[in-house]
Amino acid sequence: MSAIFTSKATAKGGRGGHVKSDNGVIDLNVVMPTEKTDETGTNPEELFAATYATCFDGAIGAVAQDKKVDVESTTHSEVSFMKDKEDGGFKISVKLISEFKGVSQDKADELMKAAHQVCPYSKATRGNVDVELEARAI
Repeated sequence: MSAIFTSKATAKGGRGGHVKSDNGVIDLNVVMPTEKTDETGTNPEELFAATYATCFDGAIGAVAQDKKVDVESTTHSEVSFMKDKEDGGFKISVKLISEFKGVSQDKADELMKAAHQVCPYSKATRGNVDVELEARAI
């Protein structure tokens, strides 16, 4: 299968370093998230939350268009970082909350489930990351 496009980024220094995309749009310090810090920067979980929310909201739009449903959506993503009790390492979990304007709750649930089947991030995490879905008709 040939790629439609490929994005590239380089990180140096891990959670105390820097990440930059090849096109220069992303150029960020990376810091360890703590309750009290004067450091400014982001972390892998924040970046993952942003990209998953963006990708998932795009999947909702694609599914809605395919089903000929006129809807406006907004997706929020919460990514939690935690100890993995099974192997002593670390893992993440995700909660996706999508708000649907212009449809019933049943239709919002349907679109949410359908988007989860086609979203590339959902496919990549399936079976590896706990993902909780919450659809809200507003």
